Amino acid sequence: MKKTFTKLFSAALLTGLTVIGFSAKAQSTSLTGDAQVAKTASVTNDDTKADEKAKAREKAEAKADEKIAAKVAADPDTAWKPQRRVWGYTFGDFYYTAHADNDFVNATGLPEGGAGALSKRGGETNYSGVPTYRNAFQFRRVYLGYDYEITRKFKAEFLLASEPGANTGVNGSTSIQNGDNLVDGKMSLWIKNANIRMRDLWTGTDFVIGMQSTPGFALNEGGTNGPTSLSEATWGYRSIEKTITDFHKNNSYDLGASLQGTFDPATKNYGYVLMVGNNSQASLLSAANANTGFYKIIYGDLWAKFLNQKLYVDIYTDYAKTAAATAVIPGQDHSMWKIFASYATKPITLGAELYTQKFASGVTNSTTKSPEDATATGISFWVKGPIAKNVNYFLRYDSYNPDTKFNAADSYSANTNYGSYNPTVKEQFYTGGIDFNPTKNVHFEPNFWLVDYKDQRSSTTTGYVAPDHTLVFRFTFYYTFGK
Repeated sequence: MKKTFTKLFSAALLTGLTVIGFSAKAQSTSLTGDAQVAKTASVTNDDTKADEKAKAREKAEAKADEKIAAKVAADPDTAWKPQRRVWGYTFGDFYYTAHADNDFVNATGLPEGGAGALSKRGGETNYSGVPTYRNAFQFRRVYLGYDYEITRKFKAEFLLASEPGANTGVNGSTSIQNGDNLVDGKMSLWIKNANIRMRDLWTGTDFVIGMQSTPGFALNEGGTNGPTSLSEATWGYRSIEKTITDFHKNNSYDLGASLQGTFDPATKNYGYVLMVGNNSQASLLSAANANTGFYKIIYGDLWAKFLNQKLYVDIYTDYAKTAAATAVIPGQDHSMWKIFASYATKPITLGAELYTQKFASGVTNSTTKSPEDATATGISFWVKGPIAKNVNYFLRYDSYNPDTKFNAADSYSANTNYGSYNPTVKEQFYTGGIDFNPTKNVHFEPNFWLVDYKDQRSSTTTGYVAPDHTLVFRFTFYYTFGK
């Protein structure tokens, strides 16, 4: 009996322990599962919160961008840095006049009068009236400019200039001043440019009003829709001499308004300029002057670049009525047609400029006593290129005929008020030299300057002057700043 009880108790105890074990294991497993679920739920909640924060941040950034966009739309210049630039350049020479046109010298080498002494032919040149052997240091141009971009759309330009002459004029025993010199002989500054530009009046075209460069040869406005390769900029040696049309007094600047545009704004290979001006340049004309309130000059220009911009072609024209008809002289006007072309390669750059200019009733024939039209023509060729590092050369030849219809048996007087026009004298101009550029914007340019003069009248005509020339040797210095 005792054994049987013992067996039954042992079996019950074993069974109880087994049940307890399974129960504990089940409870442990259940607790572990609950912990894992809790952990998973916690991670999911954290991710949701991160996503919500990211979305909130994106919304905030989007709102900020919208505010900036709205502000820029209201003021497109918010992030724009305008140009404020003081700039200028200067050139001049030490010159030595080796020979002056019809300037006779005596045995001591000093100039003295003669039948043709100092005939002052070529009145448009810097050395008209300068005697043989004269030598001096001289400024020929001083520029001081200021460019101010009011907004991205509007730009103002202001330029002061001084371009003094040699101060050699004499009237009897009294010296007179010329060029841009004051009566006391001091250099003066005057306003050459003062204008405002509206960029992209329509896409690719700027509107400019005020005193400004004309498209005759001088316009060169980088960062605009205006041309940058007209003849003066391409020739590149204004410090040596003007272009042929500038030399013979075509307007390089004027007071007026212009449209300066490109037909292909993305590439700027083709463009135009249309301008109307007073035909007064920087002069303040009186109310009685025909160019103020009565007559205007019209300028037109078409330009194009070909062969990967190596070939440049520019066609220019202008027209101006200059005087009303009188009982003696019919109405007067002048007009010009010009073509300029250049080809730039790595070793050399070549340029050619040809023009014809008509002066209606521009001269009066002394034989017939009647007014006649006169036609002037000019042609210029130049070449330039490198010799060595920082050393270049340049050569140029011009030929000018003031009146292609001139009859040698007659003499003529000028009616036109155009520059220093003289219908009697043909000119051939030569220059050449070396350009040493030791650093950016600094040039030293030893050169020669020569003009041959030929009177078109018969040698038996009263007032005839024999062929002669002016020869000047120069050491030119030229520097720029602010550009």
